[in-house]
Amino acid sequence: MADRDALTPVLARPSHPHDSAALHVAGTARYADDEPEPAGILHLAFGQSEQASAAIVAIDLTAVRAAPGVVAVFTAADIPGANDVSPVAHDDRLLADGEVTSIGQAVFLVAATSQRAARLAARLARIDYAPRAAIVTIPAARAAGSLIEPTQRMARGDAAAALATAPHRLSGGFAMGGQDHFYLEGQIAIATPGEDGQIHLLSSTQHPSEVQHLVAHMLGRRSADVTVEVRRMGGAFGGKETQAALFAAAAALVADRTGRPAKFRCDRDDDMAMTGKRHDFLVDYDVGFDDSGRLLALRLGLASRCGATVDLSPAINDRAMFHADNCYWLPDVAIVSERLKTNTVSATAFRGFGGPQGMLAIERVIDHVAQHLGCDPLAVRVANLYGPGRDTTPYGMTVADNIAPALIARLRDAARYDERRAAVAAFNARHHVLKKGIALTPVKFGISFTTTHLNQAGALVHVYADGSIQINHGGTEMGQGLYIKVAQIVADVFAVPVTQVRITATRTDKVPNTSATAASSGADLNGMAAYNAAMTIRDRLIDFLARSTGCEAAAVRFSPAGVVAGEERLAFGDLCRRAHIGRISLSATGYYATPGIAYDRAAHRGRPFYYFAYGAAVAEVVIDTLTGEHRVLAVDILHDVGRSLNPAIDIGQIEGGFMQGQGWLTTEELVFDDQGRLLTHSPATYKIPTASDRPARLHIALWDGENAEPTINRSKAVGEPPFMLAIAVFSALTGAVAATAPDVRVMPPLDAPATPEAILRAIAGHRA
Repeated sequence: MADRDALTPVLARPSHPHDSAALHVAGTARYADDEPEPAGILHLAFGQSEQASAAIVAIDLTAVRAAPGVVAVFTAADIPGANDVSPVAHDDRLLADGEVTSIGQAVFLVAATSQRAARLAARLARIDYAPRAAIVTIPAARAAGSLIEPTQRMARGDAAAALATAPHRLSGGFAMGGQDHFYLEGQIAIATPGEDGQIHLLSSTQHPSEVQHLVAHMLGRRSADVTVEVRRMGGAFGGKETQAALFAAAAALVADRTGRPAKFRCDRDDDMAMTGKRHDFLVDYDVGFDDSGRLLALRLGLASRCGATVDLSPAINDRAMFHADNCYWLPDVAIVSERLKTNTVSATAFRGFGGPQGMLAIERVIDHVAQHLGCDPLAVRVANLYGPGRDTTPYGMTVADNIAPALIARLRDAARYDERRAAVAAFNARHHVLKKGIALTPVKFGISFTTTHLNQAGALVHVYADGSIQINHGGTEMGQGLYIKVAQIVADVFAVPVTQVRITATRTDKVPNTSATAASSGADLNGMAAYNAAMTIRDRLIDFLARSTGCEAAAVRFSPAGVVAGEERLAFGDLCRRAHIGRISLSATGYYATPGIAYDRAAHRGRPFYYFAYGAAVAEVVIDTLTGEHRVLAVDILHDVGRSLNPAIDIGQIEGGFMQGQGWLTTEELVFDDQGRLLTHSPATYKIPTASDRPARLHIALWDGENAEPTINRSKAVGEPPFMLAIAVFSALTGAVAATAPDVRVMPPLDAPATPEAILRAIAGHRA
């Protein structure tokens, strides 16, 4: 690729609407549940555990089998291959075998002629358990020594010695809750049996290849016998990276065993009870600093509830450690991460993948230092930013692309932060019931899978003889606009309108062995793979034209007006027809692997990220000290997407990510009872942000830079980094609580999410 300029666009990249936007508005975009159901299809439901931790003594499914509409019932004994739907550790069972480890775990599987019949029948089972004491909370797991893996430590220097000699020293801690993905489209899969033992799966999954491999192993087949297809998902946010495999495997098992198509559409309550969440954390810290607020030493403890199985918790908690510095230089630091095993549904990937938890932790430390010194938290943030001679992370990676100081300074000026902070102080001096807060917080988020081998992608591009183009790649579309971005990249290679490019469903029989669409790397990886495939075809066309017209290859130009070869100009479609007649292949695969990254997990050292994406947000809030209610009044965001592939799509991602982050930190509360049963498992009890929670003024601007690394078009990832911009809201709420007792230099005890109850508790604690 060295002789091709993938860094400079062939055409300027304007904003294009999402490829399915018109279909969404018209209601004609087809999701898995919209596909016509073939004759004889079976509908599925799980029989779920009612115990959090127990041995299964006996199962009587007689009444289940005799229920109206039931065609078949399956247990672990009916699985022909591996009873495993886990991503790594082989500890997630499709169906429980001998024991259960969380409430809601699948114990048996019902196939019936309707979804209602399957769900009703699943309730008729009689299961005898021998209950064991359930471990539900982080403190209980810590006391029991219940871990999914050994406690991890990332360190630089001597934090203990530096703490002992620091001019100022503080300690503290707080809790942050988990979060449900609450995708609009729930978990769903449709399996259709083919000839000779083949299975086709239509699955709402971010990771088609993983589903393919797990289903093949479960059936005792080869991966080539299973095809997984994904056209679009109605949201995912990480919740369909590993969790979709359970439902796809269940549908495949029924289709294989019965020879009939099978559909598993999960009920919303069951979906919330059975599938993983964002990890909730307990944070504790001991920090040393000087009179200016510059951090000299930090010991940071991060303890997470991982649930009953490993899932992706090691990598997620690693990323929390990676982002515990955010934008700040930590000279002597020790970050200790406990990964605790509990009898609750296993926590899993969620937008930010541990990064938000690590970042929120260090921002709380910064706010505590500022509160103690009685100064503006922004002054402490600026004093601690990475800079010359202070540019190495705790894991040994150089921060070579640091734009945080300039970005923060620009936002501070554009949003009139200092003027507004003075106005907030004046407001608080006049009002006793209502209190305002304002905060500016930055984001530095590493881009790449931290598991190095996942940083690869493939693509398939066909150019037809009429000049129309079809593309396929390993990325999945969950509403984020990946498909339109990749289509733009391919269209630019040939200088044709994007409407000339047909985007096709992701399929494992077209592009194999793909990584999940995750880690914000979908466009980076798949865009470059598609670019490489398209460039292979364009090079063939250039060579063909040069030979057939007698001009130099360098004289061939692709432009919107047509293809120029010397003195000849012809339409792109005419060139493709000529090339086909001239027996030139117009199909190519493309491949891309992210260069220059490597990480030694045992030592927690290396370069796990290709680059960093930056951003900052100013949030202004008001709280009612009598009710604990709050409102986000105004938000200003300046975010770095490099040289944007599609500004409209990127701005949409920034707004959506910010609002989802605001939900995590303010309204979305997961409540488990002492037996490990999720109590907030429906829209009636779990509150995601609504339109009324959007700030009355939300201004988003894009940083006018480009990626220092040679990504496609010098763009940067945008899926996850904006989520953490919402930390500004939590920091502002902390400031508003602090304003209820302005002379108190103690950190307000505000936990996340900052629900009205949490805010009232924090006010009482601060005033006390």
